[in-house]
Amino acid sequence: MTALVLQQNRLCWYGHVLRKKDDWVKKCMEYEVEGPRPRGRPKMTWREVVKKDCQAHKLNKEDAMDRSKWRSVKDKGCPMIRMGVSG
Repeated sequence: MTALVLQQNRLCWYGHVLRKKDDWVKKCMEYEVEGPRPRGRPKMTWREVVKKDCQAHKLNKEDAMDRSKWRSVKDKGCPMIRMGVSG
């Protein structure tokens, strides 16, 4: 249940940032760090985790521009969020 709530919150923030005009937060989200990554299996970046969340809910960037559609699809999997219950 906790993982699902975290996924919903990530998608909520991601949609919020995508809908914003040119903003420093949006620029930071799209920023690519140059240079090699450390040895071993690399940790997933926030962007990779959100991409996986979007694939799980069959969402894309264009869906985020329609706020009502984004919310309805993103909140489908979690009954607590649908009811407005937090924490």
